[in-house]
Amino acid sequence: MAQKKEHKIISADTGEQVKPGAAPKPQASPNLKPAKEVGNPKPMRIGAVCLWAAAIIFEVLAVLVLFGKIHMTFLPVMWQLIVLIVLDLACVIIGSQLWKKANHIDPASEANPTKFWLWNNMGVIVCVVAFVPLVILMLANKDLDKKTKAICTVVAVIALLIGGLTGYDFNPVSAEQLDAAVEALGDEQVYWAPFGKVYHTHEDCSSLNQSETLTVGTVEQAVAAGRTRLCYFCAQQDNITTVVTDGD
Repeated sequence: MAQKKEHKIISADTGEQVKPGAAPKPQASPNLKPAKEVGNPKPMRIGAVCLWAAAIIFEVLAVLVLFGKIHMTFLPVMWQLIVLIVLDLACVIIGSQLWKKANHIDPASEANPTKFWLWNNMGVIVCVVAFVPLVILMLANKDLDKKTKAICTVVAVIALLIGGLTGYDFNPVSAEQLDAAVEALGDEQVYWAPFGKVYHTHEDCSSLNQSETLTVGTVEQAVAAGRTRLCYFCAQQDNITTVVTDGD
């Protein structure tokens, strides 16, 4: 899949432009640390679903507070709503992170486009369900005082945006992509930087010049850690053409 292209290539690890075919720059040997075990995706998915269910429960409680069905006398209505919105958001975010982690370990197949889209956007979908109805009901409530309505609506909208952004997977991977990478690299060790977005087959790759510490592991461990693509320059150096790279 990776072929020489005319457009600019930006290193995903340093943010610098690197010319195709450029020789790696000399660097001091980085510290290497072993990657974490891949883990079992099933408990992660169960945990995500449980947390998302809790988020919906907090949303329902907020609606009941909104319409006066529940009232905690030790807190004003505004603070009751804010606390429930924050708890709702916390459950949405943590659940989304668990779900994305599980997707990187056991990704969906692109053969079923609908499932692939749903599987990689569940965090965003749940976030919409957890906040949009509440926002609509607050705006439509005529009994809520203006200050409480304005503040709580703004808090809910901000929570919706934060939950949506954290729930969206900017680096999705498919089962086919993972299988192709495993087939091409097998048990070969790969490397990635603490804040990098790709994995490398060479620890002295020019894209890793600024990294003092690298994680080393298998392709499965790299993808589980969120590095779903192979470095373009490592692929060029090793003549790997069947793995998705950051230059594609």
